[in-house]
Amino acid sequence: MANILVLYHSVYGHIEAMANAVAQGAREVPGSTVTIKRVPETVPDDVFQKSGGKADQPAPIAQPGELADYDAILFGTGTRFGNMTGQMRTFLDQTGGLWMSGALVGKVGSVFCSSATQHGGQESTILTFIPTLLHHGMVVVGLPYAEQRQMGIDEIKGGSPYGASTITGGGGERMPSEQELGMARFQGKHVATIATKLFG
Repeated sequence: MANILVLYHSVYGHIEAMANAVAQGAREVPGSTVTIKRVPETVPDDVFQKSGGKADQPAPIAQPGELADYDAILFGTGTRFGNMTGQMRTFLDQTGGLWMSGALVGKVGSVFCSSATQHGGQESTILTFIPTLLHHGMVVVGLPYAEQRQMGIDEIKGGSPYGASTITGGGGERMPSEQELGMARFQGKHVATIATKLFG
């Protein structure tokens, strides 16, 4: 069995929806066990509520040390100025003990994300996320062009060879399209397939 974690941070529900699609794709692979968790929210509750944050996210909160329990981890984050969210960064900054012990070396890592606009830093967010995975010694997996939905020009959409992504709109009014969710499912299945070959 390959033990897979989908770990995300979502304020308005866009990355939560992508995370569920990623998990759905991963569960299609026989021999994979999939868990969805989220990183702790660091914004005060009153500020989070005033900003319209989605409070009813059922995924349990992860602890940094438990990442070692998984064979593959798919990280989902919004984009903040071309980088991961501060909440995800804070969580990863607490994994120094895992780095010291080499607990994540050889495990599979992958990233998916969102941004408000079409050119809002989706690719740079994933690319600036990857060094953390490499420092941990993880095997980085993206979204290959075998997933051809990322190549189409029939609609404005996210997706790149670095990972699945979605465009939310300036006010968060656009939820992931079916094509974007399809890319997320593909990425989850792709990572799970690799993980089961390595650890199954």
